[in-house]
Amino acid sequence: MTTPYDALFTPGEDRAPDVHTVDLALSVARESLNRCASSNIHSYGAMITAAVELQHTLRQLVIALDAERGESR
Repeated sequence: MTTPYDALFTPGEDRAPDVHTVDLALSVARESLNRCASSNIHSYGAMITAAVELQHTLRQLVIALDAERGESR
């Protein structure tokens, strides 16, 4: 399906982020949250950067949790 925008992630087409453990993914998520917390909400560029970083980080955490549970997506 063609859309007038570029998606952050396209399942089945894009490579999923690499994750080793839930502890590592949680640590990276905390660092990402701290980094993005001071982003300027009035800056389009800052919000795009934060959205991409947080989406990638959340995807890593979900993949790590699924792997720990023996599930795959």
